[in-house]
Amino acid sequence: MSKVIATNHKGYRDYAVIESLECGIELRGSEVKSIRAGHVNLSDSFARPEGSALVLYNTHINPYTEASYLNVESTRPRKLLLHKGQIEKISGSLQQKGLTLIPLKVYFNDRGLVKIELALCKGKRQYDKREDIKKRESDLVMRRMLKNRR
Repeated sequence: MSKVIATNHKGYRDYAVIESLECGIELRGSEVKSIRAGHVNLSDSFARPEGSALVLYNTHINPYTEASYLNVESTRPRKLLLHKGQIEKISGSLQQKGLTLIPLKVYFNDRGLVKIELALCKGKRQYDKREDIKKRESDLVMRRMLKNRR
């Protein structure tokens, strides 16, 4: 059973998810302990291919207080760990207009490794967001009606 540490709520709200995949992340020093404590923020994060690798930008991992001088910069670019074929497939998909790669979740898998759920997304328009809100509200009304009937 995986333990979810952080979720990118902004990503779910502002983007329509086309495809998602799990990948590892290259961390240094005390970053794992800081993530384990839940000090990670994905709100403005994105990934982009650079050469033969995917790099994650703007992910804020607070410095671990007990690490003293061994801490690294909190928003440094971090390399994502994927197979070469997966990177090539994603890079090809990103060539399409309007697609972006954003992290949705950070979690520990069953083996205790930090994993990131990346998603290939397309930005939502304002009217798409309104439709989502209407759908959510109508589902809520339906559930209330069914609950009262029982």
